[in-house]
Amino acid sequence: MLLEVDSYAMTQAPKTPEALNALIRERFASLSPGFRKAARFLADHPEEIAVSSMRSLAARARVQPPTLVRLAQALGFPGWPAMRAIYVASFRKRSIPYASRAKALVRRAGAPDLVAEVCAAQKLDIDATRLQSAESLPRIAAILRKARTVHVAGFRSSYAIAFGFAYLYRLFRPSVSLVGTEGGTLEMQLRAIARGDATVVVSFAPYSREARLVAEAAARAKSKVIAITDSAVAPIARLADETVVFSVTSPSFFPRWWADSRSPKASSPSSSRTKAATA
Repeated sequence: MLLEVDSYAMTQAPKTPEALNALIRERFASLSPGFRKAARFLADHPEEIAVSSMRSLAARARVQPPTLVRLAQALGFPGWPAMRAIYVASFRKRSIPYASRAKALVRRAGAPDLVAEVCAAQKLDIDATRLQSAESLPRIAAILRKARTVHVAGFRSSYAIAFGFAYLYRLFRPSVSLVGTEGGTLEMQLRAIARGDATVVVSFAPYSREARLVAEAAARAKSKVIAITDSAVAPIARLADETVVFSVTSPSFFPRWWADSRSPKASSPSSSRTKAATA
């Protein structure tokens, strides 16, 4: 482990959470399993780093506290306090209220009914999504506006999201293409992605193999890749130019409750292969 930390000793510490997330995505594949687990949690829960102790964060990430210290050092910081400081500084600048009240409502025992719980949970997820992705959304809008053609892809439980986005976007822009797998034509459709295009890929755990193929093909074609996913270090996020991270902590928020609640009868062989394509 000391050797791994030393190998990154020359890394210059990022100055913002966004820069740190970019560094984590860049280095994620080369990190040890323990570092990956810790890095994934930190990238997906930036709002908690500023208000939680290192010990409680380590417990939630299911790693030992020293792992967070060594990860901070591997990413160019002298220690955990220095890395946490950039999240504290960013948190103080935000005008978006912290979602702790919504979280407390979701976890409160004796909720009056399921409808109230679902509404509170979705509010928490939306607040967390806005907190993590507010800065990237204007950049994504600019990419889409400049793109020659916008390709949209989502498979399995993420298909409905991709279809809905493409349908609504086509109402005021004709150059929107929905990428699909009908008739085994995915490879042929990927040939239409070109430089100057934008490709929106939607994928939530368990991540589909097809979504990764689309992101890889778009990156090779020099198309701008926009990932909509549940983790800043998801397979498609590591290939993306911009990422929108949606919190999916509640049983009601798309699309994890779909994926987790599918019965064996409803699962196809292809969906079983998709579950194995996680990273």
